Amino acid sequence: MDMIEIREHKKRYLDLLLLADEQEDMIDRYLERGTMYALEDGGVQAVCVVTDEGDGVLELKNLAVRPESQRRGYGRRLIEFLAETYRGRFRLLQVGTGDSPLTVPFYERCGFQRSHILPDFFTEHYDHPIYEGGVLLRDMVYLRREL
Repeated sequence: MDMIEIREHKKRYLDLLLLADEQEDMIDRYLERGTMYALEDGGVQAVCVVTDEGDGVLELKNLAVRPESQRRGYGRRLIEFLAETYRGRFRLLQVGTGDSPLTVPFYERCGFQRSHILPDFFTEHYDHPIYEGGVLLRDMVYLRREL
């Protein structure tokens, strides 16, 4: 298992990025200013993008694992890689996600705690309704983990 920083042609992984953020123009808002990593294990199994949000906060903007590779620990491994890589350079790792029964518990199991909510984020910023786990996503839930 290898972690590779992707410095060029980040959009070649658009199919994966869209699994975690299903509107391309929203991905465009952070992709080029962010640092992107790919987890390779017999091919690219997962990708993530992090951004420096200032004041010691590193934000995980996108974490996507190929559907056929989910529940194998790849997402957790990427989070632990980020924590190890950025510890001492940032004080917090934060992630914003939909209030979904699929994603929030995953991040909580990875050591994140709820921080705050941006009401109606998904209904105001996306051009279509987004459902996850049978739930219409409305609010953005921010979770944080100390590094």
